[in-house]
Amino acid sequence: MARGNQRDLARQKNLKKQKDMAKNQKKSGDPKKRMESDAEILRQKQAAADARREAEKLEKLKAEKTRR
Repeated sequence: MARGNQRDLARQKNLKKQKDMAKNQKKSGDPKKRMESDAEILRQKQAAADARREAEKLEKLKAEKTRR
Protein backbone atom coordinates (compact mmCIF):
# COMPACT_ATOMS: atom_id res chain seq x y z
CA MET A 1 0.00 0.00 0.00
CA ALA A 2 2.13 2.78 -1.27
CA ARG A 3 -0.70 5.31 -1.14
CA GLY A 4 -1.88 4.66 2.40
CA ASN A 5 -5.40 5.92 3.05
CA GLN A 6 -5.23 8.56 0.32
CA ARG A 7 -7.51 6.55 -1.96
CA ASP A 8 -10.14 6.13 0.76
CA LEU A 9 -10.04 9.82 1.62
CA ALA A 10 -10.43 10.73 -2.05
CA ARG A 11 -13.47 8.43 -2.33
CA GLN A 12 -15.10 9.98 0.72
CA LYS A 13 -14.44 13.47 -0.56
CA ASN A 14 -15.87 12.60 -3.97
CA LEU A 15 -19.00 11.03 -2.44
CA LYS A 16 -19.61 14.12 -0.35
CA LYS A 17 -19.13 16.34 -3.40
CA GLN A 18 -21.59 14.27 -5.43
CA LYS A 19 -24.20 14.40 -2.64
CA ASP A 20 -23.87 18.17 -2.40
CA MET A 21 -24.21 18.55 -6.16
CA ALA A 22 -27.31 16.32 -6.24
CA LYS A 23 -28.88 18.24 -3.37
CA ASN A 24 -28.33 21.56 -5.13
CA GLN A 25 -29.84 20.30 -8.38
CA LYS A 26 -33.09 19.20 -6.78
CA LYS A 27 -35.62 22.00 -6.79
CA SER A 28 -38.81 21.58 -4.88
CA GLY A 29 -42.20 22.99 -5.68
CA ASP A 30 -44.31 23.51 -8.74
CA PRO A 31 -42.24 24.19 -11.87
CA LYS A 32 -44.62 26.93 -13.05
CA LYS A 33 -44.41 28.76 -9.74
CA ARG A 34 -40.64 28.40 -9.76
CA MET A 35 -40.46 29.80 -13.30
CA GLU A 36 -42.66 32.75 -12.31
CA SER A 37 -40.57 33.52 -9.24
CA ASP A 38 -37.35 33.25 -11.27
CA ALA A 39 -38.80 35.58 -13.90
CA GLU A 40 -39.82 38.09 -11.22
CA ILE A 41 -36.32 38.02 -9.73
CA LEU A 42 -34.83 38.67 -13.17
CA ARG A 43 -37.26 41.55 -13.77
CA GLN A 44 -36.21 43.13 -10.48
CA LYS A 45 -32.53 42.74 -11.34
CA GLN A 46 -33.10 44.29 -14.76
CA ALA A 47 -35.00 47.23 -13.26
CA ALA A 48 -32.17 47.82 -10.78
CA ALA A 49 -29.59 47.69 -13.58
CA ASP A 50 -31.62 50.13 -15.68
CA ALA A 51 -31.90 52.53 -12.74
CA ARG A 52 -28.15 52.30 -12.13
CA ARG A 53 -27.40 53.01 -15.80
CA GLU A 54 -29.75 55.99 -15.77
CA ALA A 55 -28.06 57.36 -12.64
CA GLU A 56 -24.63 56.96 -14.26
CA LYS A 57 -25.87 58.76 -17.36
CA LEU A 58 -27.13 61.67 -15.24
CA GLU A 59 -23.81 61.83 -13.40
CA LYS A 60 -21.96 62.07 -16.71
CA LEU A 61 -24.24 64.87 -17.89
CA LYS A 62 -23.72 66.78 -14.65
CA ALA A 63 -19.96 66.32 -14.93
CA GLU A 64 -19.99 67.65 -18.50
CA LYS A 65 -22.05 70.71 -17.50
CA THR A 66 -19.65 71.59 -14.69
CA ARG A 67 -16.66 71.36 -17.06
CA ARG A 68 -18.13 73.93 -19.43
